[in-house]
Amino acid sequence: MIALDVLLDPALLQSIPRFLTPILLAALGGALCERAGVFNIGLEGFILTGAFCAVLGAFFFGSPVMGAISAMAGGVLMALIFAEFHLRRPGDPIVVSIAINLLAAGLTLYLLSAIFGVTGAFRDPGIQGFAMIHIPVVRDIPVIGQLFSGQSPLYYIALVVAVAMHFFFRFHRLGLRMRAAGENPQGLVVGGVDPRIVRLYALVACGMLCGLAGAQLSIANVTLFVDNMSAGRGWIAVVAVLLTRGNPLAVLGIALVFGFVDSLSFRVQGYGAPQQFTDMMPYLATLAVLIGLSFWRKTRQTRA
Repeated sequence: MIALDVLLDPALLQSIPRFLTPILLAALGGALCERAGVFNIGLEGFILTGAFCAVLGAFFFGSPVMGAISAMAGGVLMALIFAEFHLRRPGDPIVVSIAINLLAAGLTLYLLSAIFGVTGAFRDPGIQGFAMIHIPVVRDIPVIGQLFSGQSPLYYIALVVAVAMHFFFRFHRLGLRMRAAGENPQGLVVGGVDPRIVRLYALVACGMLCGLAGAQLSIANVTLFVDNMSAGRGWIAVVAVLLTRGNPLAVLGIALVFGFVDSLSFRVQGYGAPQQFTDMMPYLATLAVLIGLSFWRKTRQTRA
């Protein structure tokens, strides 16, 4: 039996942001699509493409910043493919999303072999990863120091984007138009705005954020690319979006729960728990949150 004080130590708190960041960034991208009326479950493919492009950029340009820019470009490419077959054609968003996920899985595997001549994984000293940011005063504060100091720059970007997006949807003209595209697209048409253009903006921004989520996985948490590196995080991000209906601050809270469980699963595995059980933990947490929210909503409806 593992004592709680062994599991819930400062090292666990230090690791939570590393697992939280990719889920949060991808879920924020999904929130943009959700608010704009685009049913996008292709976040897994967006993240995986971003992770590969981040390694590609960091390796050839020798800079993690260029790796992050390359990751965003890869995410935007997938977003444009999605837009072509859903907004312009238009195809069914579920079919297009599944196609994007399959395309990303196959394309990254092919390019890994074609560009680097390896299969399965690519690791090289030339891959430049992000250095952690240590905040002098904050790092000495118990608990807060572990959560807010010594982390990747992408973690701080994710937190800022979550808060900024909250105000974006409330006050910015484009944010209001995105909400209208999801809630009342005919109102936009009457006002002379094409909802498809607004949805295209949402998809492009989603691709950028998911690309950064992939960069967190491949050049911040580690400095390598592994086949299927996203490992279901895109699906967890989709669940976070659906649970919160695209509310950015609620997405932050849900992502924190999943990040904690994901981090805890690795520590439990280190103490001898079967890998099959630890691999299940994030998905068990997803089911628990779904059941809990369903029960809470039903209780509210009963009281009303």
